[in-house]
Parts: sequence; C-alpha cells; structure tokens
Amino acid sequence: MNVTDVKIRRIYQEGKMKAIASVTFDQAFVIHDMKVVQGVNGLFLAMPSRRTMDGVYRDIAHPISSEARERVQQAVLDAYQEAGGREALAAI
Repeated sequence: MNVTDVKIRRIYQEGKMKAIASVTFDQAFVIHDMKVVQGVNGLFLAMPSRRTMDGVYRDIAHPISSEARERVQQAVLDAYQEAGGREALAAI
C-alpha cells in the first residue's frame, strides 16, 4: 500500500500538537485525524484514537509493521514541513 496523498488540515503554533493530517493510500482509502506531535525526541505521528469505556485510548487505525509506520510518518512529516511547520523534523 502506497501513500498517494497527504493533506495537512491544520497547523498549531502553540502546544505539543503541531498539526492534523489526512493520508490517502493507493488513491482509494483515506485516514483522517492523524496528529503531528512534538515529543521528547522530536516530531512523531500519532494515529487517530478513541477513548474506551475504561478510559484507555486505543488507535482506530494504524500500520501493522514498523516499516509501514515509518513510511506513513515520513510522508506526513515531509508534508508538514512543506506546509510551513517550523520544528526541525526528527524521525523516531
């Protein structure tokens, strides 16, 4: 599965959450509400999640392999930087 489009929906100047993104795969499937977050070791991509009845947050959608996660994360962080994100990008 290939990332065919990344849209940075919103950029935040304050706080740890830096942007909201939507990612399209193979021009056929899209995942909304991925978050670019400033962590201790740099920026990373947080998958969309939902709070369960017991208060735990669980990802709604996520890559299965670390290779797939890295490809998606890098595509979003590249789009974030092109959209005007100010932080230095550091892949985790």
